[in-house]
Amino acid sequence: MAIIQFLRTVLFYLVFILQTAIVAILVAIVGLVAGGSSPMGWALARYWCASNIWLLRVIAGVRTEVTGAENIPVGGCIIASKHQSDWDVFAIFPFTGRPAYIVKKELMRIPIFGWAARSMDCIEIDRRRGAAAIPMMMKQARDAADRGRRIVIFPEGTRKAPLAPADYRQGIVRMYKELNIPVVPVALNSGLFWGRNSLLIWPGRAKGRILPPIEPGLPPDVFLERLKNTIETNTDDLILEAADQGLSRPVSPAFAERLAELREARENTA
Repeated sequence: MAIIQFLRTVLFYLVFILQTAIVAILVAIVGLVAGGSSPMGWALARYWCASNIWLLRVIAGVRTEVTGAENIPVGGCIIASKHQSDWDVFAIFPFTGRPAYIVKKELMRIPIFGWAARSMDCIEIDRRRGAAAIPMMMKQARDAADRGRRIVIFPEGTRKAPLAPADYRQGIVRMYKELNIPVVPVALNSGLFWGRNSLLIWPGRAKGRILPPIEPGLPPDVFLERLKNTIETNTDDLILEAADQGLSRPVSPAFAERLAELREARENTA
């Protein structure tokens, strides 16, 4: 099984990387010729996300299911998603209209990819500067919100392994406070199938759950606690559900222990 899945993973990455390079070149060219956010550029971005979801299913055996799209309000909002895998970008994109993703500055420096990202309204954040990077990010985010964009942010700043301790950054709090628009939490379990540092992509059904928005105007500490509890509780639910249905990936003793502790905690609070 592992050897077959290794070959499927290698084939997926070969096609994924080649296609990503071609699409990035096309988006960059369209951006230079037609300007940023052109209809052709967005059509290419939608194709890239949809085709990657298809490739994951056909080649690697990862099916995609996202529910709760009705919870995304009309107009500008912040979509705050758990981040476990590159799958998260592909799966959320179809529900965001014309989004503005918060992207690490290192990614924006990649030739061609960075040019394409800039033409698609991506907002860059230089994590190495810490709090000093937030004002520039906020300026770009405010401009995007004023244009009715849905700003997509991963509040922990990087991909996290399933059931790893949560680490929410202050950027999402600052954005919530200053932009005064709803925040839509998103929970998911994609790391069970396409892990952060895994050499293999494992078959199964990756799920995302778009949750009811958090209204603007809450005190920052109340907002952060509500956001964290909402995302983490629903993410744990999706992980437990997938584990109960059976995982094709091997489960380490440490992960099995964390699953058992989570089940016990849920039973004690039921």
